[in-house]
This record gives sequence, C-alpha cells and structure tokens, in this order.
Amino acid sequence: MSDDADKTDTAGQTPADATGSSGTADGELAIAEPEVVAAPDPLEVAKAEAQKYREQLLRTAADFDNFRKRSRRENEDSLRKGRESTVKELLPVFDNLERALSSADGAPDVKSVADGLRMVVRQFSTTLEKIGIKRIQSVGAAFDPSLHEAIQHVESTEHEAGVVAAEVQPGYMIGEHLLRAAMVVVSKGGPAAAEDAPAGEEQPS
Repeated sequence: MSDDADKTDTAGQTPADATGSSGTADGELAIAEPEVVAAPDPLEVAKAEAQKYREQLLRTAADFDNFRKRSRRENEDSLRKGRESTVKELLPVFDNLERALSSADGAPDVKSVADGLRMVVRQFSTTLEKIGIKRIQSVGAAFDPSLHEAIQHVESTEHEAGVVAAEVQPGYMIGEHLLRAAMVVVSKGGPAAAEDAPAGEEQPS
C-alpha cells in the first residue's frame, strides 16, 4: 500500500517539481543579461554635425544675399526719389526760362528781356535754398581756400589784400558740405600795399 502511494506521488510530480521551482536543474534562479547598446560612431556624429552647420551656413548666406539685394534696391529707390524731387523743384525754373527766351524775340526792348531773366534767376536761387543748396557769399569776404578758388590776383583800392574782389563763378554749399567752390579774383590791395608786401610772402591761391 505504501509503495503504491509513493509511486503515485512520484508520478504526479510535474517536470518543474522534478527540476526544482527555479526551472533549472541545479535549483539556481535564472538572471536576464542586460542588453548591450552599441556606442555611436564618432565619424557619423561628426558628419551629422558638419551637415547641420553647412545647412545653417547656406541659410545665413542666402539671408545675407537677400539683405544685400534689398538694401541695394532701397538705396537706388532713395537716390531716384531724391533726383525726382530735385528735378520737380527745378522744372518751373526751366519752364520760365523757356518762356523768357520765347518772349525775347518779340520784346520791344532789351530791358524787358533782362527783367524776365532776372526774375528767373531769383526763382532759381529761391528754389535752390528750398532744397538745401545755398550760394556762397564771395565778393567782399576774406579769401577762404576751403570755399574759394582763386584764379587771379589784382590790385584794388576798393578791397584790402586777401579779400575777394570779384566772383567769376558762384560756389554752392549743400548743408555743411561744399558742393562747388567759388572761382574768384583776390585783391592784392592798392599799389602801395603791393609794393610794401615782403618779397617772399605768398598771396592766396
């Protein structure tokens, strides 16, 4: 009876019971090995970074090129608008000059023609001042090489030495900038002053 019971108990055991609860023949617990992650390839990382910087550089170059083109267009537009504004201010002067020339043929005397031309000149001077261009005052002023260009020296009893005696061509300033120097004749003073001047003294030029 006991032998049959022993056989029954042995036969009722499962394979797991026969090998132990751990599932291994020696009764030890199974430990899962950690998964090994391969390290990134430094060369591939460098290539990816290089590509990223290259794309950034290309975008920056494209943005700068667009900015340069836009700035050039804006500058050209500003210059064009400035020229247009100046010409529009001067057109009435030329219109009146043409009218004066047209009426000169049928004018009864020279005085009427001269009066018409003087009117145009005054209008021209007013227009220049309106757009910021001012005529340089020369006659009677001391010679200034930054404003005047001396083309001749003459004796003058009316003006002291070093003073502008006559203006050959007017000069103009635009704001604080010299647009064109005035061509002038400079006085050497009277005959006595010219003789008394030291031989080595240079006159304004």
